[in-house]
Amino acid sequence: MNTKQYNGWTNYETWVVNVWMDNEEGTYNYWREVAQEVSDDLETPTNGMTRMDEAVYLLTDRLREHYEENRPELTGVYADLIGAALAEVNWREIAEHLLENVEVDA
Repeated sequence: MNTKQYNGWTNYETWVVNVWMDNEEGTYNYWREVAQEVSDDLETPTNGMTRMDEAVYLLTDRLREHYEENRPELTGVYADLIGAALAEVNWREIAEHLLENVEVDA
């Protein structure tokens, strides 16, 4: 797979989603709260994962689902282009970034 790193992130798509999340105060606060809630609600994983791995996994799913469900209703080429861009986003990398400032017990 040909990766195109951009400003220290996996690719442009991941970077731009993170920039918008960090620069819109409401979005920033919302996702920081979600990251904290995911961490606070964790039970001890039984599948061999660490608590941080579990938190990253759960937050990754929340991020992906949120952005997929809230993408604009478009058709044709524009729908395909937005879908392709969202498919390139490294949601896990964004989840890890969000959890950096959240205390997750090991």
